[in-house]
Amino acid sequence: MTWISACALAVAPLFAEAAPERKPASSAKRGATVQKKAPAPKKPAAAPRAKKSSAVKASTRNIPKRAVSVVASARPQAPVVERLSLGRAYGLHEVDDPLALQSSVALVLDQDTNEIIFSKNEQAVLPIASLTKLMTALVVTEARLPLDEVLTITQDDVDTLKGSSSRLAVGTQLTRGEMLHLALMSSENRAANALGRHYPGGLSAFVAAMNRKAAELGMSDTRYVEPTGLSSDNQSSARDLATLVRNAYGQALIRDLSTSPEYQVAIGKRHLQYRNTNGLVYNPGWSIGLQKTGYISEAGRCLVMQAELSGRKLIMVFLDSAGRHSRLADAERVRKWLEGATQAIVSR
Repeated sequence: MTWISACALAVAPLFAEAAPERKPASSAKRGATVQKKAPAPKKPAAAPRAKKSSAVKASTRNIPKRAVSVVASARPQAPVVERLSLGRAYGLHEVDDPLALQSSVALVLDQDTNEIIFSKNEQAVLPIASLTKLMTALVVTEARLPLDEVLTITQDDVDTLKGSSSRLAVGTQLTRGEMLHLALMSSENRAANALGRHYPGGLSAFVAAMNRKAAELGMSDTRYVEPTGLSSDNQSSARDLATLVRNAYGQALIRDLSTSPEYQVAIGKRHLQYRNTNGLVYNPGWSIGLQKTGYISEAGRCLVMQAELSGRKLIMVFLDSAGRHSRLADAERVRKWLEGATQAIVSR
C-alpha cells in the first residue's frame, strides 16, 4: 500500500457519505431596519499549501517528443468547512502541469508499447466512483452468464449511500444484457447492483470476484467493496485503471456497449431512452474504442478512455476533475497537445 493510500484510509472517515451536490440556497433578505452593525469576524489563518513538484521526464518515442511526469506532495491540507474530494484534500490540485489540466490525476500511455506519454500524480490512490462499473462489466462478461436471462430490480438495488435516483423502479425486469448496457453507457447504479446480486453466490461472491480479478491483473492499488462505485471505499490508481482499460478493451461487448451513443429499453408499455454519459462519443473528432465516466463527491469527476489519436492507440485516465465538464476539456487539451506535437514533427 502506497503512502497516499494509507492517507486515504486515514482521511476517509472525515468524508461522510452525502446526497448528490445541490445548489446553495439564496441568502435571506436583509431586514428593513438595522440597529447596530455587527463587527466583522476575523479572517481564519490561511491553510498551508501543498508543495509543488516540477519533475519532468522525457519520452523516447516520436509522438510526442517528450512525456511529462508531475508528482505531488500528498500531505493533506488543513480541514475546511466545504466538502472536498480526497484529491483536493491531499493538495493534488495544487500541482502545476504544462497542459493546465483540471484533473488532479492524469495518465496517458501507449496501449501497444505501454510507454507513458503524460502523467500527473499517477500513483495516487483515490476513490474511482462509477469507473468501478468497468470491472463489474469485465467480471460479468468473463463469467459468460446468459445475457438473455431476465433480472429483477429489488429494494436491495436502491442506493442508500448517496440517495441517488434511478429510472428503474423496484420491480423492473430487464435482461442481463440490457442491465449491462445501461450500467456501462449511462452508469445506471441499480442495474450494476442487480448484475452483482444475480452472480452465482450473490453480491458478496461478486465483489470477491472483482477483487480477485484485480489481483490477477496486478492491480495492487485497487480495492472494491461493491459493484456500482457509490462507495468511496472503491479505490484505485491511474496506473491500475490503465491496466483495467487495456484488459476490458479485449472484450468486444464492453467496447460496443460503453461507446453506444444511446439506447432504449421497454418497461411494460413504456419506453425509456438513455444517452451516453460521455459527450465525447458524439464528437466526430474522436475515435473512442472504450470509455467510462464516474462521479461522487469524494472522487470528483472521473474518466477513462481508449482512443486513437495521432495514429496511436492510447489509454487515457483522468481522476478528480474539478468541474462538471472539465474531464472532457482535459481530454481535449491532451488531444490538441498530441496533434500539435505530431504536426511539429511532420513539418521538420
